[in-house]
Amino acid sequence: MRIIRGKYQRRQIKAPANLPVRPTTDMAKESLFNLIDNKLDLNETAAALDLFGGTGNIAYELASRGCKTVTTVEQDGQCVRFIQKTAVELQMDNLQVIRSDVFRFLPLTRKKFDFIFADPPYDSPHYDLLLRLIFEHELLLPNGLLVIEHHQAIDYSAHERFEIMKRYGRVHFSFFR
Repeated sequence: MRIIRGKYQRRQIKAPANLPVRPTTDMAKESLFNLIDNKLDLNETAAALDLFGGTGNIAYELASRGCKTVTTVEQDGQCVRFIQKTAVELQMDNLQVIRSDVFRFLPLTRKKFDFIFADPPYDSPHYDLLLRLIFEHELLLPNGLLVIEHHQAIDYSAHERFEIMKRYGRVHFSFFR
């Protein structure tokens, strides 16, 4: 995996093979961030949240692009240690890793975010719960953007906050405002 733009542009990051994750491909990530760049200014005042952090792939990109704060939430201890180690090696002082179950974290956090990215396991039965918790607890700031990565069987088009869905190979991203 590589960081596409920003302070750490072109850095290659090699995650251990034994992590229980399905990282977003570089092609899909680059396409995703091209869309985000046209919808949102990820600058030194932006607060971002990466749910189901996995390898930290999205969090590193957000930190590299200059977000003031990037919070990533991940339950797996190996993944948390890898993200923490990588953040220290790259001196990403704006990246905070929280080891927690996402569905426990969301109702408890008092922070609000300009950008939220969620990549739950594709077999998760809780996609609707994820959306409900984010919007019920008003975690997205006005004019903020939520992106959920999901498999093709998920269709959010009827959701009142749904904006657009983009597909890159087998990867699907749904955008909400």
